[in-house]
Amino acid sequence: MDRLDVTEIFEGISFPGHLHTLESLQFAISFPFQDQDILIVSYPKSGTTWVQEMVTLICSRGDPSLTQSVPNWARAPWLEHYYCASVLGAASFKLTPVILHYSRRVIIYVSRNPKDVVVSFYHFHKMANFLPEAETFEEFLKKFLMGTLSYGSWFDHVKGWTCQTATLENLLHLTYEEMSLDLHGAIKKVSSFLQHPLLEEEVNNCVQHCSFSSMKNNNMVNYTLVSDHIMDHSKGCFMRKGKTGDWKNLFTEEQNHYFNDFFKSNMQDCALDFVWEVQDEEEVQENHEDSACITKTHIFPKP
Repeated sequence: MDRLDVTEIFEGISFPGHLHTLESLQFAISFPFQDQDILIVSYPKSGTTWVQEMVTLICSRGDPSLTQSVPNWARAPWLEHYYCASVLGAASFKLTPVILHYSRRVIIYVSRNPKDVVVSFYHFHKMANFLPEAETFEEFLKKFLMGTLSYGSWFDHVKGWTCQTATLENLLHLTYEEMSLDLHGAIKKVSSFLQHPLLEEEVNNCVQHCSFSSMKNNNMVNYTLVSDHIMDHSKGCFMRKGKTGDWKNLFTEEQNHYFNDFFKSNMQDCALDFVWEVQDEEEVQENHEDSACITKTHIFPKP
């Protein structure tokens, strides 16, 4: 199923037709969830693949056999994709039925600094032939802020999900930055949330096999199995850098100020205190500091 030039509109949101049909999107909102299901939810390019790998390894007690033999989209498929009519996966909050509020299934919501999200999404558009051409970054950034890219508004997605953290005991909010800052601690946090405690050796195995370098070299997770017709691998890598703060290499000072103003205006009603900046690994090595002591900086302080 190619449909590379097809766009589906569902509930006012655009979806690439190569991955979605109206039938598959409708199927997603009426899926018969089971209490033992684990849902991984995120806006694109926020760390979904990383958490898919992490959860698989946690459930396998650090044994990489599954992660090295089965593609990640088969281990943790997207519920709204056309091929997922009979398996479990992740879904957008706007497409998720109210029944989620009345079950014991667990939900891991993954968020990331939207500046890094938009940069990563921009580079992904360059290689993904099922997404519209990226055009200039200036134009892409405008569409991101206006919520007219595929998968809709980052702001609506994050606010819609994170406002549930106070009322849903079965929802864990995990950030890309805390995984980057302390992968060992993030794995223990997720395993505890899943009520699947691990031995220290098992945690260390998870850390080893879901590190960025390990995933980048794992054909089951780096999307090199996808044909060049679908993803043009000559134009980039799906596993690109895996770092925080890469937005600084692309944003102009003017774009940064505009983004900050837009963010503050549109997220005033969000109770979360976002902490996104972490010290780069290079800085840590230069300063001979332990990674556990990296200082976080609030780049969008609450007014």
